[in-house]
Amino acid sequence: MRTMAIDYGDARIGLAVSDLLGMFCGEAWTMEEWNMERAAARIAEEAKKRDVGTLVLGLPKNMDGSEGPRAEKSRAFRELLLAETGLPVVLWDERRSSIEAHAILHANGKKEKVHRRSVDAVAASLILEGYLGSL
Repeated sequence: MRTMAIDYGDARIGLAVSDLLGMFCGEAWTMEEWNMERAAARIAEEAKKRDVGTLVLGLPKNMDGSEGPRAEKSRAFRELLLAETGLPVVLWDERRSSIEAHAILHANGKKEKVHRRSVDAVAASLILEGYLGSL
């Protein structure tokens, strides 16, 4: 079964899915959705289409390890994902994933305006790689 990583944001959500062996990121994309319930339903559809067995949701923490309002939103989104998918949802510390994603895009010559369209997908890929590497 595949693993899907989710970089949850208010307007855009980065998604990345592993290969069948759960070793590498197979694909990554960005979904635009502002409504939390609709986002959970859409992710459930994508997970079902791709035979996903585990969801990994980024948990944004402050650099000192504490949690703020964004982490609370992720925890609430986790509950919606559990209800919509019935799949296990692992919370994964995503500190610095967006910063690293911007650095990767910049190093590959992408202009700042382009970053906005793809940074969430790259961040989801980094979350997925971190999780898969921990197994």
